[in-house]
Amino acid sequence: MRASNYTIATLKETPVDTEVISHQLMLRAGLIRKLASGIYTWLPVGLRVLHKVEHIIRQEMDASGAQEVMLPLVQPAELWIESGRWQQYDEGLLLKFQDRHQRDFCFGPTHEEVITDLARTELRSHKQLPVNYYQIQTKFRDEIRPRFGVLRAREFLMKDAYSFHATQQSLEETYQIMHDTYSRILQRMQLDFRVVQADSGSIGGSSSMEFHVLAESGEDTIAFSNESNFAANIEMAATLAPPAETEKPVAIKPVAIKEVATPGVKTIAELVALLKISEKKTIKTLIAKAEDGGLVALVLRGDHQLNHLKAEKLPQVASPFALASEDEIKQALGCGTGSIGPVGLKMPILADHSAAALHNFTAGANQTGIHLANVNWDRDASITRVCDLRYLVEGDPSPDGQGIIQLKKGIEVGHIFQLGDKYSQAMDARVLDDQGKAILMKMGCYGMGVSRLVAAIIEQHHDDHGIIWPHTVAPFTLSLIPVNAHQSEDVSKTTEQLYQQLLESNFDVLLDNRPALRPGVKFADAELLGIPHRVIIGDKGLKRGMVEYTCRRTGATQDVSADEIFAFLSATI
Repeated sequence: MRASNYTIATLKETPVDTEVISHQLMLRAGLIRKLASGIYTWLPVGLRVLHKVEHIIRQEMDASGAQEVMLPLVQPAELWIESGRWQQYDEGLLLKFQDRHQRDFCFGPTHEEVITDLARTELRSHKQLPVNYYQIQTKFRDEIRPRFGVLRAREFLMKDAYSFHATQQSLEETYQIMHDTYSRILQRMQLDFRVVQADSGSIGGSSSMEFHVLAESGEDTIAFSNESNFAANIEMAATLAPPAETEKPVAIKPVAIKEVATPGVKTIAELVALLKISEKKTIKTLIAKAEDGGLVALVLRGDHQLNHLKAEKLPQVASPFALASEDEIKQALGCGTGSIGPVGLKMPILADHSAAALHNFTAGANQTGIHLANVNWDRDASITRVCDLRYLVEGDPSPDGQGIIQLKKGIEVGHIFQLGDKYSQAMDARVLDDQGKAILMKMGCYGMGVSRLVAAIIEQHHDDHGIIWPHTVAPFTLSLIPVNAHQSEDVSKTTEQLYQQLLESNFDVLLDNRPALRPGVKFADAELLGIPHRVIIGDKGLKRGMVEYTCRRTGATQDVSADEIFAFLSATI
């Protein structure tokens, strides 16, 4: 490709006010342009990267035995009503519309309904199973707050696959195949990633795992052990009960409970600052809606945070999870949210392991502006149930008993699910087993963000000068930059000969033949674009019979004989 055919980095000199480095660099380097909120146009150089990411994914999916299909972006409401998701799917994310006949449709954010409809039509016998269909196609989710460029866009390119099985064992085998396939895809893109246990969310199913590219710009926090392979999304990671007290309760010197005035105190931070105590010797009590329509108290240690997903899964807690309002709390307890405590509460008390292990702690007195010091569970309040209610924190013991927990931010680029019969049952998708009996098919679902991967790669592969593409996804492998070729016949001739030779040998090369730009601008653009290798041809070097080679990743530069540069590049690249 000749650079004169496309203006590179047209926004390079324009300040770009964005939240993540990948979005800045994709705009500056001319990979994308914003059309509307969360909707982007992919320009030629960006599209080359997107296609290379697609190519890797397609190669690995084909190698796994999956079969490529193309499903409609526009989906009829009837299928979503049949599955029960027309009103349930992440309220507000489903973009609905009517055609000229007033029939309801939506733009597909995912394709479980469509593929299940296809499977129940085309598959008749267990002998046709297992089968795994995949597609690489545009999706649309009407995000409330699209941000971070293509990392959280409304319109995006996704690879989604759906497998069908006669048995749970077969589903688990394909699930593992997809786990291994996704790992190979990310390894080929030279990404540092973690595979973590995850919540299935609105997709549903019994088991799921997320693939996270480690990056500070990630929206998810993942927890992993420093000594084992344990890793989980922090929303799903279990916490261990604290070790048994070395000091027996009977040996603890009794301390009388007492009231402490805490005027204006509404948070744990304000409480510990006023009383000069440790957060670890306080508890916070949250009031949530109960499953029976009443209220339930959730108690945590003062330095811990409530995990709503864990709480919602407890039988006493209403689903979807909701905290009681300020008015409901005042009506039930007669105090504000900053003064709630377990002593005297007339409702079930669910206490996190760490909170249940405390003694002589400080808690709200259920009177505005008053707290209680030296509270003890056995004497002053009763726990209905001890459970896991909190998020893991850095330094916690790993749930698998090996090592301690470290936390890092991650960008979710893939998610695999064991759906079971959630959709096949709702949509009556059956095949005949070996006894001639109609059975519900088991399903798996496997998603990977194609356009998101481009940004995730940049988040891990960049420096102060721009992008540093891994070879496998770079828009071009080599940039060829002549210096003042319009003024030097020798430079022009040498450059054109090398360019043609490289093209004939299937090198992916960009010739920067833009005559109006100074050499320094071209060099800066080459670094911004992140092309792995660069060759500069100039009069000064040619007089010595040399050209200049630079490796983008290391920055190493060396002179190479003009007669030997093709052989050098063949050996190096």
